[in-house]
Amino acid sequence: MDYDWSAADLAFRDEVRGFLDAKLTPELRRAGRLATSVYPDHEASMEWQRILHERGWAAPHWPVEHGGCDWSLTQHYIFSRESTLAGAPTLSPMGIRMVAPAIIAFGTPEQKAFYLPRILTGEIFFCQGYSEPEAGSDLASLSMAAIDDGEDFVCTGSKIWTTHATEANWIFCLVRTSRTGKKQQGITFLLIDMNTPGIEIRPLVMTSGEQVQNQVFFDNVRVPKGNVLGRIDDGWTVAKYLLVHERGGAAAPMLQVMGQELAEAAARQPGPDGNPLIDDPAFALRLADARIRTDVLEVLEYRTISAMAQGKDPGPASSMLKILATELSQQLTELALDAAGTVGRVYQPHATAPGGPIAEFTPPADGYHSGADWQAVAPLRYFNDRAGSIYAGSNEIQRNILAKAALGL
Repeated sequence: MDYDWSAADLAFRDEVRGFLDAKLTPELRRAGRLATSVYPDHEASMEWQRILHERGWAAPHWPVEHGGCDWSLTQHYIFSRESTLAGAPTLSPMGIRMVAPAIIAFGTPEQKAFYLPRILTGEIFFCQGYSEPEAGSDLASLSMAAIDDGEDFVCTGSKIWTTHATEANWIFCLVRTSRTGKKQQGITFLLIDMNTPGIEIRPLVMTSGEQVQNQVFFDNVRVPKGNVLGRIDDGWTVAKYLLVHERGGAAAPMLQVMGQELAEAAARQPGPDGNPLIDDPAFALRLADARIRTDVLEVLEYRTISAMAQGKDPGPASSMLKILATELSQQLTELALDAAGTVGRVYQPHATAPGGPIAEFTPPADGYHSGADWQAVAPLRYFNDRAGSIYAGSNEIQRNILAKAALGL
């Protein structure tokens, strides 16, 4: 495989860089730089989506007829990489990257015409209703009931760890429409208007103090059968398709930026002996290991892109990349917390750009915070990244997939 960019790829890279230089305001760059998790400040994210939509780049991976770009896989990777390097805030994945591809693949013409343009503009903002208190990694054990009642389903139950439910006006849900056969059967994929009577949202306070995730309760919520995506009782097929998109993407650029910023900070930060922390052999070894593994991850992403460009199915590669990316992110955020030292133990979220409201915290009137910005971000990123190896299918489940699909065990 040739790892060099072509002349056309380099020209595209320069075009993307020019756009980012012109459109990324200091406020948007701050939101990207000081984000405390994969979910950026909501208002900044929506503003960046508006700017991208004006250029036609909000959803480049969609088919062109629905508002996507006629880009090669290499161009998609370059765009993702350059956006990360420039410090652009990320877009919420639930609509554009997750449910929209499922709507394109399984939706009726009417569903595509209604949802897709509104997802692009941000008029419709989705959250995900998958996990339940008794159904997480074993998602097929879900029990939220959807009872057939003529033209509607009547839904009762709850969903948990629902990111940005307080900001969303729609939710895509897996619901139980039948209890016969295997537990993967009898599941239906529903699109539910969050303004429907009977829906209650209770924010959850995470260990970082942020209220980004929620529990959503459904009490006899009526949902038209026209909101079923795919076939009734066959929602598991849609869910599996969507999960591939949730686990995909280019993670290496983000991790490379994290590693580079950490190395620069460690060169300024004194270690236990008073010398720069980067001169501590133990710390330097751990950081070097993480950065080398990140470069390996980038090569694996290139290989996956190359295979997909040739029309090949990446197979279990999405599971492998998900494991490596989330565990490397945890390794880097742990190193950042160590590097932040005693200042990193101070809780000062007002110096960051969190993904949601901060519970029970009143910032100083003058906005003061000790240390550098990255030292304030470090503990919140550390706490948030603990969930990385759980969401989108726990890493233990991904290793089971690899054992079966790659090793034949």
